[in-house]
Amino acid sequence: MTDPRRRIPRTDRLLAEPVLVAAAARLGERRVRAAITQAQDAARRGDLAPEEVAAAVDRELAATAPSSLRPVLNVTGVVVHTNLGRAPLSAAAVAALVDAAGYVDVELDLATGARSKRGVAARGALLAACPAAEEALVVNNGAAALVLATTALAAGREVVISRGELIEIGAGFRLPDLIASTGARLREVGTTNRTHAGDYADAIGPDTGCVLKVHPSNFRVEGFTAEVGLSELREVCGDVPLVMDLGSGLLAADPALPGEPDAASALAAGADLVTASGDKLLGGPQAGILLGRADLVQRLARHPLARAVRADKLVLAALEATVGGPQAPVIAYLHADPDGLRRRAERLAGRVGGTVVPHDGRVGGGGAPGVPLPGWAVRLPEALAAPLRTGDPAVLPRVTDGACLIDLRCVPEDSDAAVADAVQRALACTS
Repeated sequence: MTDPRRRIPRTDRLLAEPVLVAAAARLGERRVRAAITQAQDAARRGDLAPEEVAAAVDRELAATAPSSLRPVLNVTGVVVHTNLGRAPLSAAAVAALVDAAGYVDVELDLATGARSKRGVAARGALLAACPAAEEALVVNNGAAALVLATTALAAGREVVISRGELIEIGAGFRLPDLIASTGARLREVGTTNRTHAGDYADAIGPDTGCVLKVHPSNFRVEGFTAEVGLSELREVCGDVPLVMDLGSGLLAADPALPGEPDAASALAAGADLVTASGDKLLGGPQAGILLGRADLVQRLARHPLARAVRADKLVLAALEATVGGPQAPVIAYLHADPDGLRRRAERLAGRVGGTVVPHDGRVGGGGAPGVPLPGWAVRLPEALAAPLRTGDPAVLPRVTDGACLIDLRCVPEDSDAAVADAVQRALACTS
């Protein structure tokens, strides 16, 4: 009797199949070979007929993406969701990323053929969007911007900062540890809840590298409190550089986010240098942004550390397209019309059931802590959360008070039907 395993197709024959040649071009030959080996092993065990090997490989590879990262429909109502990669990019920024994926003139003047400076266009877009800044510099993230600033201005010297601004943000990241890593010494002033101008004045001296003011990010201190505004602090600092860490990346004031600091206002109030993130309220890619006095920004740009934290061509392209292009999704989601959200929620409930309930969205990402974004959600059984997360597409709802809430604030309206389909599949799984 002939051993059926002899009918298992050989690897070289399978690799020559047009559909697998195309899969190798999309995913790489290594992944195709791994899928072939897996199917062949299944056939040897008798779990798969030899004649089904090629089809099994095709099915496996058709369901495989080049990256393990999965797109997610964000129905939490949190706009800048750190666990979901923060800001979704605009169509213009995505197109810029694709263009920049190949060879581009990131450091070349095509007219002369000579080498040029990196990030000139992104810098120009930032300065046009924030005229209060004399100069701009882009690095690879917000923490890098702060590290570069404190290293260049205060390594081996003191950074004067209020005790109420020694913050910790997500994943145990602590601002004091970050600053200490630069070789600067922290000079803490004031108390957790109250800091006065005199506290800064008493601390500033010949060994002061800079004074740092930090946006408290994702918390608020209320009650018996006092802090020193930038205008007053500017007078106290004298010739000492005053650095403001905005965190959120808001370039100009937004009436929808009262109290959220922005770069233009901070610079107008007396900050010499502001640092911010590109992937929060700015709505762009992960980047660190430095804006302010030309001499200070140029000093930072010349520091050796600037090379280690510089932004790559993809970030520069997406940032330029975000700052100088059409409205970023983050801005649209922040200003979503509550009445429109209610109508969309009612349409969704009409398809999948559930109850339409008021639901306040949140900025997220440390921006505008405590500021509600009025809206609506569809309240469904909590049991739907798991199948929604693990479905295709993945849908991330908010789970609270024993319910699964579907808030369409951060979903493009043309994707509402995809959310409804996902909910119906989840309902079928749990029925």
